[in-house]
Amino acid sequence: MAMSETSLKQAVDRWVNHERRTVTRSIFVDEDVYQAEQERIFARAWLFLGHESQIAKPGDYFVSRMGEESVILTRDRQGEIHAFLNSCRHRGMKVCRYDEGNTPVFTCPYHGWSYGLDGSLVGVPYFKEAYHSELKKNEWGLVEVAQLANYKGWIWATWDKEAPSLEDYLGDMRIYFDLMTDHPDGSPGGQRTWVGVQKWIMPANWKFAAENFIGDFYHNVSHRSVDLVGISPSGRKGRHLDDTSQIRRVLVNYANPEQGHGAGFFHASGDLPYNPSYGLAPSAVEAYFEKAHYARQARLGERARAQGAVGTVFPNASISAGRSIAVWHPNGPHSTEAWRFYFAPADAPQEVVDTLRHYAMRYAGAGGMTEQDDMENWNYATSASAGAMARRNDYHYAMGLGHESTDPPAAWMGQGLFSTGTSEQNQRTMYKRWAEYMAASSWAQL
Repeated sequence: MAMSETSLKQAVDRWVNHERRTVTRSIFVDEDVYQAEQERIFARAWLFLGHESQIAKPGDYFVSRMGEESVILTRDRQGEIHAFLNSCRHRGMKVCRYDEGNTPVFTCPYHGWSYGLDGSLVGVPYFKEAYHSELKKNEWGLVEVAQLANYKGWIWATWDKEAPSLEDYLGDMRIYFDLMTDHPDGSPGGQRTWVGVQKWIMPANWKFAAENFIGDFYHNVSHRSVDLVGISPSGRKGRHLDDTSQIRRVLVNYANPEQGHGAGFFHASGDLPYNPSYGLAPSAVEAYFEKAHYARQARLGERARAQGAVGTVFPNASISAGRSIAVWHPNGPHSTEAWRFYFAPADAPQEVVDTLRHYAMRYAGAGGMTEQDDMENWNYATSASAGAMARRNDYHYAMGLGHESTDPPAAWMGQGLFSTGTSEQNQRTMYKRWAEYMAASSWAQL
């Protein structure tokens, strides 16, 4: 049963207690909370859809998601990019049932209504005989997103026409998104996704994954097995770079309190020397990465001192620096469909792409050792939130409270909240914004 406006606002104050810095377990398992999220968050926020390289040519399409909704991302004959609800206007059947491909038209398999690449209704069986030529086709095209934006090749959309522009929505999180998706040597080719997107379903609430990637550096014990077998980014045992240069590295937490985004990274006191990136890689691959490392350092200056970044763009798009974007699609309060978009430089040699692909397969995703560690935590945390006794006890989010600052450790870091060392600053910011979305009836109130 849908909650009333008044009861929802009252409930939000119980769910997220800003004075005690606690969050009730019910927001991870309650069906009413979940349904309210679909209306209040996923129908309003800017959501990540994919990369322009996935729809490079006219007629190319990629079926993405926005919350629970299936969405067709496509490029029309004029080269314009569109995103449509993947649902026929006649009886709702999917008009596109393949993950990706190329087509001149989308045809519903139920009654045959057909739609052009621009979403217009172009074909209706028995238009004259059954509809007596009276159906106004121009009023029954596919439902298009209210706003769509292409940010440096990455495609985002929102269902809400009142939402701010994507750049305003991202704010200074753009600095960190750029760092984490940046082409390493700055060549004009840009990033591209690999063929296919890894997808899997896990019995966990989507918020556990989002809060993990917004900057949870407190859970290193979870990945001890990965460290011991030596598949950390350096290929060595231990999670951090084998740094013998005496350059000090400080963990920095960045949070955007206005929009709920956040990132965490290590900031070095000086230019970092190159360390082998992926372990046991062919010499030509290491040569590529070494060249890219110093070229990036020369191009970005002090920004290149940010290492090991992760982040989440509210609500559910998480970035792992230089490797992938994960989207945590809600599938119900107890289920998440995870999608990982792995990317590589567009002009990288094939052996570099292969090295990145193999590393991603053993490190991240459903079969990756690190991701399996994370999923074990999220899965049990979700089930552990459901019991009657468990729900009486809130979760604690006060780590590092009072040690935040609006003064960034370095000028390039933009505006927001900053803290150094392990903290739950970013998680507090995320749930504060979550509560604001849930309490507000429109973007005007946000």
